Amino acid sequence: MRKIIINGGKPLTGEVAVSGAKNSVVALIPAIILADDLVVLDGVPAISDVDSLIDIMATMGASIKRDGETLEIDPRGVKDMPMPYGKINSLRASYYFYGSLLGRFGQAVVGLPGGCDLGPRPIDLHLKAFEAMGATISYEGEMMRIATAGKPLHGAHIYMDTVSVGATINTMIAATKAKGRTIIENAAREPEIIDVATLLNNMGAHIRGAGTNVITIEGVEKLHGTRHQVIPDRIEAGTYIAMAAAIGKGIRVTNVLYEHLESYISKLEEMGVRMTVEEDAVFVEEQGKLKAVSVKTSPYPGFATDLQQPITPLLLMAQGQGNISDTIYEKRINHVPELARMGANISVLGGRIVYQGPNQLSGAPVKATDLRAGAALVIAGLMAQGTTEITNIEFILRGYSNIIEKLRELGADITLVED
Repeated sequence: MRKIIINGGKPLTGEVAVSGAKNSVVALIPAIILADDLVVLDGVPAISDVDSLIDIMATMGASIKRDGETLEIDPRGVKDMPMPYGKINSLRASYYFYGSLLGRFGQAVVGLPGGCDLGPRPIDLHLKAFEAMGATISYEGEMMRIATAGKPLHGAHIYMDTVSVGATINTMIAATKAKGRTIIENAAREPEIIDVATLLNNMGAHIRGAGTNVITIEGVEKLHGTRHQVIPDRIEAGTYIAMAAAIGKGIRVTNVLYEHLESYISKLEEMGVRMTVEEDAVFVEEQGKLKAVSVKTSPYPGFATDLQQPITPLLLMAQGQGNISDTIYEKRINHVPELARMGANISVLGGRIVYQGPNQLSGAPVKATDLRAGAALVIAGLMAQGTTEITNIEFILRGYSNIIEKLRELGADITLVED
């Protein structure tokens, strides 16, 4: 079993660069299946989700070369075959293979997706969209078959009952090679959707409206190769900005797109966090007293659910009482008992997280229950006096590229150990 050991209470300083966006790249890689030539991605993060996707693509027959943050994928050898169950089951973003395999082969046979346990995250919106485009759904044990009975997908007018990033992207991928026009209404607007649309358009797709609540896709017969730069990870950026405010003595977070973080940075400013927003970076000063605030997550451009947990340790430093309401994932509260174990005055009442500050955290053995909870515990461990031991770190390594090395360069006493 691997663990992260942190000897906390040490001030951090320097510069940390944000890697490419996890939530983009996990859709970009499956989308490449639709191309009929080599596709090159730059800015690919070194995370275990990417490793899993590469393994899946290689198993399917793709030719892959990886050099640092550059990933070359030639999908011409990809075969129409059931997806490998183990990798698919552990990876939530495996559902993006549904859309790409449907678009290329007219069918997809896949294991049901896994990922972090954040409460109900049904794929019914994905399946509803595929059915509207002419696919049928059947189940074979723990596998699902989505097929078009030998006919190509056709365009459709699709209204998303709820705003869903995954369903919006998956529908967009499938519709790229469908016959005719597809319109997605009540579409999600996240930057990662724009990133996927940009890749597909650079491959020859005709997609308009990505980043708005209405996306129009005119189906094309073929997609060609291209080269694409993955956008910076706004969640990683927000995590490091919160960490810098909590324990930094002056930290510059680089490769940041401010427009992707406006609501988050606005909330930090409400707390009194002193920082300077630069062209592609944020410099976070050493902080004085901070004011407690309340946080409510909502779909983009609102406060991101993925930043709810990483901001929590910083909130614990603030003077006064506040609460956190997550309207996206109801079970995103599992970091609360772990922070309480470290001495935080924090609890869950009526579905909301309630905290009272300021708090002095103490090192303790804690467990990461999901990706962003793990990030919160890393920040808390850096803030705490004494030693913090974090287990279940596979969740953290799913989404934070080279996190141990990046924090060490800032002066953190942090180690990944094999038990």
